[in-house]
Amino acid sequence: MLRFDGKVAIITGAGHGLGRSHALLLAERGARVVVNDLGGALDGTGASTGPAAEVVETIRKNGGEAVANTDNVATPEGAKAIVQSAVDAFGRVDIVVNNAGILRDKSFGKMTVEEFDAVLAVHVRGSYLVSQATYPYLKEQGYGRIVNTSSPAGLFGNFGQANYSTAKMGLVGLTKTLAIEGARSGIKANAIAPIAWTRMTEALLPAEFEAKFTAERVSALVAFLAHESCEASGEVFSVGGGKVARVFVAEGPGWKTDDLSPEAIADNWDSIMVEQPYVLSAADSMKAML
Repeated sequence: MLRFDGKVAIITGAGHGLGRSHALLLAERGARVVVNDLGGALDGTGASTGPAAEVVETIRKNGGEAVANTDNVATPEGAKAIVQSAVDAFGRVDIVVNNAGILRDKSFGKMTVEEFDAVLAVHVRGSYLVSQATYPYLKEQGYGRIVNTSSPAGLFGNFGQANYSTAKMGLVGLTKTLAIEGARSGIKANAIAPIAWTRMTEALLPAEFEAKFTAERVSALVAFLAHESCEASGEVFSVGGGKVARVFVAEGPGWKTDDLSPEAIADNWDSIMVEQPYVLSAADSMKAML
């Protein structure tokens, strides 16, 4: 059994849904957990201490260790306070699961700047700020695991979610850079793109998804990626309904010429659109251009 004895995990947005499931599983396997949740509505408005406190109570009843935190991930002060909660309560931090998120769905033509910015603030800035506040502790101890939460909407797009899709694809870039920069310090970062029946998705998914696409079927992957035995870093995985699959950004072989023009591009469009063999890194992409 993969256990987390001696490890301390921060899980944001852990008062409901996926975050709650992650917190319960890691605590069950020995991790000491900071359960962070602002306690607001799906659109990010309001606040309550109830959700985080309920999860902590459940963990403690089951024999685990946890503390509640209701600070806002989207502010520097809030992110630092979340990490300080871990240090004050448990003396260290080893794992960060950036799960906090909100929805403000609206078609692109009707979406306001405030609705766009609010979603990016929680998903992208929140993940950046909490990871950055944790980073000095992870570097000093030469060990850390960061799991970010992307989405199929970010990877493939989705109607009515320009803000959410932008945020979730932004987290892919953040994850890959954290993996590169953290490699020398034993810090591994990965992202999940889950499909699960939660309060955020129950209005979007068919009713028949509820029984199969449970949060617990996502948390199993989070636990593995957060474990010390996991060597993967900089990867993205889709997960839901019992299936786990690697998702990657790739570049096709393309076509090149010393006399590039719009007409030449048009004439060779089929060659440009060929998909395989894939180029999977920026370095390989540059080599192919030489």
